[in-house]
Amino acid sequence: MQELEGIVRELEGGQGKLEKAVAQYERGAALRRHCETLLAEAEQKVQAIVDSAAGPTLRDAG
Repeated sequence: MQELEGIVRELEGGQGKLEKAVAQYERGAALRRHCETLLAEAEQKVQAIVDSAAGPTLRDAG
Protein backbone atom coordinates (compact mmCIF):
# COMPACT_ATOMS: atom_id res chain seq x y z
CA MET A 1 0.00 0.00 0.00
CA GLN A 2 2.87 2.36 0.80
CA GLU A 3 4.46 1.65 -2.56
CA LEU A 4 1.18 2.42 -4.31
CA GLU A 5 0.82 5.70 -2.40
CA GLY A 6 4.37 6.67 -3.39
CA ILE A 7 3.65 5.96 -7.05
CA VAL A 8 0.49 8.07 -6.94
CA ARG A 9 2.41 10.98 -5.38
CA GLU A 10 5.08 10.81 -8.08
CA LEU A 11 2.54 10.60 -10.90
CA GLU A 12 0.53 13.50 -9.47
CA GLY A 13 3.73 15.54 -9.17
CA GLY A 14 4.34 15.19 -12.90
CA GLN A 15 8.03 14.58 -12.40
CA GLY A 16 10.09 12.24 -14.54
CA LYS A 17 9.98 10.89 -18.05
CA LEU A 18 6.95 9.52 -19.83
CA GLU A 19 8.37 5.98 -19.98
CA LYS A 20 8.88 5.95 -16.22
CA ALA A 21 5.41 7.38 -15.62
CA VAL A 22 3.84 4.65 -17.76
CA ALA A 23 5.82 1.95 -15.96
CA GLN A 24 4.81 3.41 -12.60
CA TYR A 25 1.17 3.55 -13.69
CA GLU A 26 1.31 -0.12 -14.72
CA ARG A 27 2.93 -1.08 -11.40
CA GLY A 28 0.34 0.98 -9.53
CA ALA A 29 -2.48 -0.78 -11.36
CA ALA A 30 -0.99 -4.17 -10.47
CA LEU A 31 -0.64 -3.14 -6.81
CA ARG A 32 -4.23 -1.89 -6.77
CA ARG A 33 -5.46 -5.24 -8.12
CA HIS A 34 -3.41 -7.03 -5.47
CA CYS A 35 -4.87 -4.89 -2.69
CA GLU A 36 -8.39 -5.46 -4.02
CA THR A 37 -7.78 -9.22 -4.03
CA LEU A 38 -6.57 -9.13 -0.42
CA LEU A 39 -9.59 -7.07 0.59
CA ALA A 40 -11.98 -9.46 -1.17
CA GLU A 41 -10.37 -12.42 0.61
CA ALA A 42 -10.72 -10.69 3.97
CA GLU A 43 -14.36 -9.88 3.23
CA GLN A 44 -15.02 -13.53 2.36
CA LYS A 45 -13.48 -14.66 5.65
CA VAL A 46 -15.62 -12.20 7.61
CA GLN A 47 -18.72 -13.29 5.72
CA ALA A 48 -17.93 -16.94 6.47
CA ILE A 49 -17.80 -16.08 10.18
CA VAL A 50 -21.11 -14.23 9.96
CA ASP A 51 -22.78 -17.04 8.01
CA SER A 52 -21.44 -19.80 10.23
CA ALA A 53 -24.33 -21.39 12.11
CA ALA A 54 -22.06 -23.12 14.62
CA GLY A 55 -19.66 -20.28 15.31
CA PRO A 56 -19.88 -16.77 16.71
CA THR A 57 -21.34 -14.08 14.49
CA LEU A 58 -20.23 -10.51 14.07
CA ARG A 59 -23.86 -9.44 14.02
CA ASP A 60 -24.19 -10.55 17.65
CA ALA A 61 -21.06 -8.65 18.71
CA GLY A 62 -22.61 -5.18 18.35
